[in-house]
Amino acid sequence: MIIYGISANEHDASLAVVRDEDILFASNAERYSRKKNDPHLNEALVADARAYGDPDLIVWYEKPLLKRARKLWAGQHKDVLRTDGSAYLRRFMFDAPVRYVGHHESHAAAGFFTSPFDKAAILVVDAIGEWDTISAWEGCGRSLKKFWSQRYPHSLGLLYSAFTQRVGLKPNEEEYIVMGMAAYGKPIYRDLIWEEFVARFDPPYFVLKENVHRGVRWWRPELQDRENIAASIQKLTEEVLVGLVRWFAKSTSHRNLILTGGLALNCVANSQIAREGLFQNIWIPPNPGDAGSSIGAVAAHTRRHLNWVHPYLGYNIDRPFDIDGALTALKAGKVIGIANGRAEFGPRALGNRSLLTDPRGRFTKDRVNLIKKRELFRPFAPVIMAEHADQYFDMPVKTSPYMQFVASVRHPELFPAISHYDNTARVQTLTYDQHPKLYRLLESFHRETGCPMLLNTSLNIKGEPLVNNWSDAERFATQWGVKIF
Repeated sequence: MIIYGISANEHDASLAVVRDEDILFASNAERYSRKKNDPHLNEALVADARAYGDPDLIVWYEKPLLKRARKLWAGQHKDVLRTDGSAYLRRFMFDAPVRYVGHHESHAAAGFFTSPFDKAAILVVDAIGEWDTISAWEGCGRSLKKFWSQRYPHSLGLLYSAFTQRVGLKPNEEEYIVMGMAAYGKPIYRDLIWEEFVARFDPPYFVLKENVHRGVRWWRPELQDRENIAASIQKLTEEVLVGLVRWFAKSTSHRNLILTGGLALNCVANSQIAREGLFQNIWIPPNPGDAGSSIGAVAAHTRRHLNWVHPYLGYNIDRPFDIDGALTALKAGKVIGIANGRAEFGPRALGNRSLLTDPRGRFTKDRVNLIKKRELFRPFAPVIMAEHADQYFDMPVKTSPYMQFVASVRHPELFPAISHYDNTARVQTLTYDQHPKLYRLLESFHRETGCPMLLNTSLNIKGEPLVNNWSDAERFATQWGVKIF
C-alpha cells in the first residue's frame, strides 16, 4: 500500500511517499519552487512523488476543524479557509481518500516511528499545532499515547518567534539566526523578559501573561542591543526546555528521549538537555519541524515503525562523484560544492547538497559567508569522521549525525572556520555506513593533511532553498564561482 503524507498550507510544505514501512521519497516543496519556506505543494514535487506510485491513501498532518476553531477563537478569521485539506489536494488531481491526524501527533510519530527505540518518552515543542504548543507522549511498540499537553496561547515556541521578530529577523524562518547571534551577547534581559511575559512556570505548565502570536515588535524600543536580547531569550528557552525534560524524566519510566517539533532544531538547548544526563539515549529526527510531519502523518496513521536508513530521500542527482578532483581542490584551499545523490530531507546539508572546505584557514569563515551572502557573525559546522570526534570536540552525546547538538571545540585556534564566537560548533559525526562517498573524501583528506574534518554548510545563498537538481547546481557554480562535484 502506498501512502502519501502531506504537510502544507502554513509553512514548509512537504510530501512523503511511504510503501508499507519503507520511505520511498520525501522532500520540502521549496526545493522545487525555489521559494524559501514555501507553504504550498507544486506540480514538480508532486510529479516526482508520483514516480514512486500513485497513492492509495493520503494522510494530512493536522486536523482542519480543530485548527479552524482555534483560528476563529484567536480572531484569525481570514486564515480559516486555508485549513481545508481535501479542497487543497483536489488542485493536484488526487482522488485517493484522505485521513487526518493531529499536528502534535504527527510530530510525535515522526520522532518515535523513525527512531531506533521500541519504547521512548517523546517531547514535542513548537509554536502551535491545532491547540497544543507543548506535549509529552509515550511510545511503546505500535502504541503512541499523549501523556500531557499545554494549550494555546501559552507557547514557548511563539515567544521565541516573537523575539526573533523583535531583533529584526523573520519569524517562522530565522530563529536559527537568533541562536547564533546569542553567542555574541549576554542574557542581561532574561529576568526582564521573564517578569513581563511569563506568568507561571511550574513544570510542565508554562503560562504566558499575554498572547504573543502577533509578535512583540513593540517591546522596549529603547533596547537596541539585539545580541543581548537574543542571548536573553535563548537563555530563557534553554531553562524552560531543561525544566520540561527534568519533569518528564521524573514522570516516565522510559529512559529513551525523543525531541521533536520546531524547537528541537535549537541545538544549543538540545546540548544542555543532553548534558543533564537524565535519559540514556536521545533521538532527534533530521527534520523535526512541520516539514518532517509529512512522514509523521503516515506513521501516526499506520502506527508502524518505518525503516529509517538515512535522511537522503529527495531528488536524485545521478552523477559520478570525482573524489580525487574534490580532494585536490580542498587541499588547494578551495571552497567546493557537492550536488550528488539524493537530497537531504531536512534543513541541514549533510553531504549531498553541501559546500565544503578546509576548516583551518583564518579567513575561511568570512570567505564562505561572502559566497553565501550571509551575516559575517554566522557560524559554520564541521563534518568529522566519527571515530575522531571526541579528540577534537567535547561531545554532549555519543554521535551527532544530523547536526542536532553543539560541542565545545577543544582547540579552536586550530580550526577557526568552524569555531563559533563562544568556541562551540554544531558537529556532524560521520561513519562510512552513513555516507560512503563523503567518508572516503574525509578519510583521504585526513590521510594527506592530518585533519579529519571539513567545514560543511548548505549549498545555497541566504534566502534561497538548498540546490535541488543539477540545473540549480550549475547556476550556483556560474554565479558564485564554485566548482560543483
